[in-house]
Amino acid sequence: MPFEQNIANIFIDIIPDMCFVVSEERDVLLCNRRAREVLGLPESPVAPIPFHSLLTDDSPRPLLPVLPANDVAPEAEVRFKAADGKVIDALLSIRRIRGVDRDFLYLIARDVSESKKKDLDLLRFSNVVHYTVNPIQITDAQGRMVYVNPAFEKTTGYTNEELIGANPNKISSEKYPPEFWVKMWQTINEGKVWTGEVENRRKDGAPLFTYLLISPIIDSSGSVVGFLGTHQDITEQRHLEQQLMHSQKMESIGTLAAGIAHEVGNPLASISSIVQVLLRTLSDDFAKEKLGLVQSQVHRITKIIRDLVDFSRPSNYQVQPTDLVRTLSEAVEIVKMGKKAKSVTFVTNVRRQIPLMALVQDQISQVFINILLNAVDALEGKRGTIVSEVGCDEENARVVITDDGGGILPEDLPKIFEPFFTTKRVGEGTGLGLWVSYGIVRSFHGDLTVTSTRGMGTSFCMILPLNGREFENG
Repeated sequence: MPFEQNIANIFIDIIPDMCFVVSEERDVLLCNRRAREVLGLPESPVAPIPFHSLLTDDSPRPLLPVLPANDVAPEAEVRFKAADGKVIDALLSIRRIRGVDRDFLYLIARDVSESKKKDLDLLRFSNVVHYTVNPIQITDAQGRMVYVNPAFEKTTGYTNEELIGANPNKISSEKYPPEFWVKMWQTINEGKVWTGEVENRRKDGAPLFTYLLISPIIDSSGSVVGFLGTHQDITEQRHLEQQLMHSQKMESIGTLAAGIAHEVGNPLASISSIVQVLLRTLSDDFAKEKLGLVQSQVHRITKIIRDLVDFSRPSNYQVQPTDLVRTLSEAVEIVKMGKKAKSVTFVTNVRRQIPLMALVQDQISQVFINILLNAVDALEGKRGTIVSEVGCDEENARVVITDDGGGILPEDLPKIFEPFFTTKRVGEGTGLGLWVSYGIVRSFHGDLTVTSTRGMGTSFCMILPLNGREFENG
């Protein structure tokens, strides 16, 4: 039998996995070359080696002699102590070998350390991607989304079901030319990383600004099999930057307005005086008609100068207890008297009573009248409705004035509070009403914003802090 034994040993030795022949007493009787090399075992043990002594202290201990009727046990995971001190994770297969007078166990231990490490790395990566606060999307090579993390769902407003299988242009703002995306796809298809700031759209239509990094996913053969897109939401940052720029611009315009008002006001007063003298002394009707035209234009310029002064210099009006609801109601009654407002329905809803606030009543009334007149003009003489809603919470009073007119073009919205900007026809507006209104609201540490949908209408929202009030109803 020595020859047959040698042949058996040769076959066992060429197996790449660790192999063991174990007695039913759990002692190692024979092991192959791979097991000897990895675990540092002798070729011919001088004493029985308990199989469990080859395992780490925290390794599972399979019950080796216990086998089912078919003599094959389920695979078990174990951990070996290697000769060099490393720990080897292995998948253990156990079979019974029936001998003449006794049975043996044949164990094959397949090293799964590398695959377990990869599984652990993949688990760690997937957890990082899944639970990170940054929106992340993964697409296949054709650009179809195959994964989005919860942060991506929360940020965009879309559900996982709505996104998987869709193209990333589902959230596109459509503000970029085709060349922009062609260049991006060219970069990532070449296996390079692409970065840039992009503007997208949430499900509700709100703008979403993100800093986007797209990394190609490359397989072992070097082929691009997908793309990983990581977004950093900078929407709030963009909003704050726009507010800062707007504040700085308004401050600069205010300084310029003060200078213009001073330099133009004096010559204008002289012209007005001369015109009045001429009107009293001349008898020529033609001359009087033309001078009357000059006088009307002087009055128009004077109003513009007065608006500029009101915005650019500190108010001399006295702060007093102001009933915001009453002031709004009086403003509505004034605007109702205009010819353009005859076919307009005015509705005022008071959601919650507002305490008296420390404001300049005339200035707040001016803001209401300016916004209401703009709402009437937006209806262009057609039948329509202007709704004013008043409410408050613990911190702020809130007044929203909404019309159902033609709306404002999206490209005009950012400029709506700029001086001399108007959407009205030439001669119908100076473009200073909303600019002055914005300045008045900001002077009371409030905010005035506008939202509009073309063809559906426009809403102006005024927010004033309650913490500055000095008076209570009583």
